[in-house]
Amino acid sequence: MSSAALLDELRVAQSLVAGLAQDLDAADWRSQAHPDLSPPGWHLGHCAFTETCWLQEVILGDDRFTAPVARLYTPARTPKSERGALLPLPLALTAWVQELQSYNMAILEHPPVEVSGHPLMQDDYLLHFLVQHYSQHFETMVMALTQQALAADDGDFSIARPLQAVTGKSESCHIDAGHYRVGGQAPVAYDNELPAQQATLGFCAIAVQPVTNGEYLAFMEAGGYRNPELWDVAGRKWLQQSDASAPDHWRRNADGHWYGVGIRGPYTLTGDDVLHGICWHEAQAFARWADACLPHEHQWEVACRLHQLEQTGRAWEWCDNSFYPYAGFRSFPYEDSSGAWFDGNHYSLRGGSLHTRPAIKRAAFRNFYQPDKRHIFAGLRLAYSL
Repeated sequence: MSSAALLDELRVAQSLVAGLAQDLDAADWRSQAHPDLSPPGWHLGHCAFTETCWLQEVILGDDRFTAPVARLYTPARTPKSERGALLPLPLALTAWVQELQSYNMAILEHPPVEVSGHPLMQDDYLLHFLVQHYSQHFETMVMALTQQALAADDGDFSIARPLQAVTGKSESCHIDAGHYRVGGQAPVAYDNELPAQQATLGFCAIAVQPVTNGEYLAFMEAGGYRNPELWDVAGRKWLQQSDASAPDHWRRNADGHWYGVGIRGPYTLTGDDVLHGICWHEAQAFARWADACLPHEHQWEVACRLHQLEQTGRAWEWCDNSFYPYAGFRSFPYEDSSGAWFDGNHYSLRGGSLHTRPAIKRAAFRNFYQPDKRHIFAGLRLAYSL
């Protein structure tokens, strides 16, 4: 992709994040609807701050615009629970963001030699990074707004066609034993996708389709949440603490019928639509119930590269393995950019959701969350031991 095309992509990414924030009132702007999510307005400021930090502070050595707000928009310096109260009002922050973005875009469109010759600009690395950064925060903002919608839902949603359980083993594809390439390619890839690896896989099978709402309802109706044999020790502990009995985005009306809640409010759940709203523990329990397992992320990536998988961008898909560094891993563009999450308590997800932007919907992209997180748009795809 040319530099001009990447600049257009950056403009689109900027406008999408701004668009999610523009219609919020001051209360929703500052509201933290979930303990793992920042208020929506914070993401807009953070994205502009990050863009300005890399371009002006790191590359040009100018921190006039970033130093005064670094405490608020540097994640490690202000807890999520404190960010809402510190945010400027929507009109003031929006004006600040627009001014910064205009200034930054002017530099990027006609870069001085200090910018064009900087190592971070080689092969348009910084442009790729910023597009992906905005894209990730766009999806996180959708998560936050969805949690606001869930909190506002009153349970009064009429359903003409109630969700029905579906059983039966779905079609699977086979991956022959062998050596396969996995991993990303610079300058697009994040550091945790690099360097590209040779993965040695045994013969395995993986479902062509991800698990659907109807299939998950069958698990629920079969007592999946009440069967301790389906849950490992950590899963049983999580289940007891969470008291979960359905996906995070599902609610039940007065007639006892399930419906979903999204960013625009309640909607009818369709049996053949792809499931989302479950954590890793739930994915593991469903897989055990189905006499299957979760795929290792390399099995998933290889099957995806071989064009064996369908509907890979409907929901993030939990993988069996924890998030770990590839052999030869090096942090870039800053220390602990990914390394802080190689703690054995984050698990890999692959694919993308309906809210994932194209910039990060690639076979090599590695998402990661702790095993109890279910506010994310994540489901699963089954694998089978042979």
